[in-house]
Amino acid sequence: MQTSRLGISNKQRSNPSAGNGDHSYVEHACSVTRYRDLCIRSLASFSSTAKNSPSRWARARVSVTLGETKNVTGYLVTLKKHNNGMMGKFGVALSDCIECFNNAIDELHKSLGVLRKLSRTTFVTQMGDLNTWLSAALTDGNTCLDGFEEDRKGNQLKSLKNRVLRATRFTSNALALANKLAATGLESFPDP
Repeated sequence: MQTSRLGISNKQRSNPSAGNGDHSYVEHACSVTRYRDLCIRSLASFSSTAKNSPSRWARARVSVTLGETKNVTGYLVTLKKHNNGMMGKFGVALSDCIECFNNAIDELHKSLGVLRKLSRTTFVTQMGDLNTWLSAALTDGNTCLDGFEEDRKGNQLKSLKNRVLRATRFTSNALALANKLAATGLESFPDP
């Protein structure tokens, strides 16, 4: 069985009920988030490995957010490729949205890189960088939604907005857990 860098098995990742005995850990970790239920549902499988570690919860949240953002980007690219009724200014808004999500993916990768290499000597700088990149990724999602503000009927546009909004909520939760890590400080990870 393969495990991720967090020490989380593929079985745990695919089975949200894995580690249900540790459910209080995920509830506690997600208590600082704006979209608490979404946080709990998407991170429940990490309870047995992340436990009370703010750094592991932040890393798990950014990793899950990166996956969600990549999925939405794939959906947007497919939508653009098939054009599916997105002509004119909506086509332009879709292109802009894809660019925003590609930027968000880059920022989430940088964030994950920081979380994988936390250091006592550069912790404050790392937390500043993490906050900057996660905030930028959140702005990218909101900017994408701004391009579709005009009220237009259609299931396709509704689906697009719902997917983008969900990814933006994932990012908001990632930022909240990163801020919790920053507030917890150096005691949030063991000595080297």
